[in-house]
Amino acid sequence: MRRLFLLAFIIFPTVVWSQSDNQPASNDFKNLKFSGYLQTQFQHAQSPGISSFSGGDFDKNSQDRFMIRRGRLKVERDDKFSNLAFQLDFTQDGVQLMDAYIKLHHPDLISLELTAGLFNRPFGYSIAYSSGNRDFPERARVFQTIMPRERDIGVMLAYHPIGKFSFFTAELGLINGSGYNSRDYDSKKDIIGNVKFEFDSLASNKLKIGFGGSYYHGSVRNNTESYYTSNDDGFTKNTSPSYIGYHARREYYGADMQLEYDNPFGKTTLKAEYVTGQQPGVAVSEDFTGTEASKSFDEQPPTDLYLREFDGYYLWLTQQIMTSKFTAIAAYDVYDPNTKIKENQIGLNNNTTAADIKFSTLGYGLTYSASDRVKFTLYYEHVVNGDTLLPDYTTDLKDDVFTARLQYRW
Repeated sequence: MRRLFLLAFIIFPTVVWSQSDNQPASNDFKNLKFSGYLQTQFQHAQSPGISSFSGGDFDKNSQDRFMIRRGRLKVERDDKFSNLAFQLDFTQDGVQLMDAYIKLHHPDLISLELTAGLFNRPFGYSIAYSSGNRDFPERARVFQTIMPRERDIGVMLAYHPIGKFSFFTAELGLINGSGYNSRDYDSKKDIIGNVKFEFDSLASNKLKIGFGGSYYHGSVRNNTESYYTSNDDGFTKNTSPSYIGYHARREYYGADMQLEYDNPFGKTTLKAEYVTGQQPGVAVSEDFTGTEASKSFDEQPPTDLYLREFDGYYLWLTQQIMTSKFTAIAAYDVYDPNTKIKENQIGLNNNTTAADIKFSTLGYGLTYSASDRVKFTLYYEHVVNGDTLLPDYTTDLKDDVFTARLQYRW
């Protein structure tokens, strides 16, 4: 499969460029398209120094903070056979490259498009859905864990027919697997695929329905002589000198659904997504906190791998309040990093750690769209973890977060 994908990557650009030298129409800056958004916010945490998926962990002695959550600037240029895009993120932490890709297409093959560079992983719905459009402050915990920062480096082939089958899109990617800002630490490449169906003109254009399925197949290299496999009682240790360089399976299955209905009470949307599979991680240590220990790695994990069967999902509900500029929003998400173990078993003498704890989050709030460019958001997240036998997790942590955000788009 990987060799066939690379062959297509070589042949497709040859077909496109053999038709034209693809020289830019001009070097005039008027051919460039600029867009972006700025999100500035205030947050209050229930306790100082909490670990949080709402914009990152709080500092040790802080439970209140102002921050620039996202400051995006995107530059694009379209030519007859190609598209070039760069996107930067400006925050108090510095400047980071978010997108850098080239898209190739041909007028005679308009349904096909090849993308190469740094881009959103083609998996599910919420990964590629812009944070500037999303009503909720952040993506669900499960997706921040298995695909942090959403992007990776590689190539992707997309098929989107026109005409009566324009509701269908298929995407297939070959990526490093190490994330958006890291060099690949081994020679293995990951395959990722997504199919989606979108119907946006039902019930006299008042009803929109979308759904899809996704698959991810990759691996994580083990750097020691041992790795752990999960079972109903905890973890079993496997040891052999041959396990140095062993590639543990990293595999995800996903399904998503979107529903939008324009009704007399205002526009209603319901979106849901579920993902399950195997996630290689590590045990909690001084270098890896409970949440970090089950995240996807951007560099070679230095300690023994722990192979966990996981699942997670989210539900997003929004309701415009009649014809006003106010929208009520509510969300619920769950991430269980180890579905084979129960919470009351975590902390026994079975190699379990805080990386195996299940979390759920109930969020609710209100948005106000002052204009097409300016939006205010008030949002509260109630985070619940299972009670375990671990000293720091015998009861629910006090890690709720309130967010007040102001966004401007251009």
